[in-house]
Amino acid sequence: MLISSILFAFMGAFAKLSSQSMSSIEVVFFRNVFGVAIISYSIYKTGLSGVGGKPFLLFFRGFMGFIALLAFFYNIAHISLSDAMTFTKTAPIFTAIFAYIFLKEHLSSYAWMGVFIGFIGIVFITQPSGFTFSKTDLLGIFSGVGAALAYTSVRELKKIYDTKAIVLSFMLIGTVGPLILMFSAEFISLKGFDFLLAPFVLPHGVTWFYITAMGLFATFAQVYMTRAYGETKAGIIGAISYSNIIFSIILGVILGDAFPNYLTFIGIALIIVSGLSVTLKDKKT
Repeated sequence: MLISSILFAFMGAFAKLSSQSMSSIEVVFFRNVFGVAIISYSIYKTGLSGVGGKPFLLFFRGFMGFIALLAFFYNIAHISLSDAMTFTKTAPIFTAIFAYIFLKEHLSSYAWMGVFIGFIGIVFITQPSGFTFSKTDLLGIFSGVGAALAYTSVRELKKIYDTKAIVLSFMLIGTVGPLILMFSAEFISLKGFDFLLAPFVLPHGVTWFYITAMGLFATFAQVYMTRAYGETKAGIIGAISYSNIIFSIILGVILGDAFPNYLTFIGIALIIVSGLSVTLKDKKT
């Protein structure tokens, strides 16, 4: 999981570099197209297991993961890498809430306290003016909410679908979706919705290296993360995954991001504490 966290941080760094010459929507496309090729080849070689039977839930998982990724990569391009990564780490907080609401999972008082701490952490990171949040703040929060909805649906999908089928559905939607959005951008212009609509720009020069590196780092990060969850308790792995924020701070500063101020550091610390409280709420998981 530590290796996976480092690789995910590098994925974010190369996504930030790629965003200098193309839209975040196009970055999402290239992020997923590599995965589609690799997962498809894996399915071709080993086949699929699972009975299936819930195509709409499978689509919902892929769609929510896709739009959460759109928000995440937009933020990578417009705010510091560490802040963008920290927003995605709010997913366990929202996952706990959605699992409580939709899956009727029990949440201990300790876990509820973690959820409350997490929301305080979000306020410290966003540092809203009054009750007004910036566009990137709202997209950052949504990246956590969208990922949480996707993760919650995976809990049900894993009972009837092969993991490769679940991942492929997400990556296929994450490949086709950007193509539709980039094509639509040629005919539709909506002010303030540049995170959804942007024209395709043919990569050139060093940008090809950036997007190739991003795709490879993302794919191998996913592989190592999957292997990690297969080796030991999910709570332990989830806790280690927060090291990704530290790596993102280091790489972000190298790329020119401002070093986080003390309020942001407090917010990051609170979200980590919150995530650990929710993730480790049950010692058996």
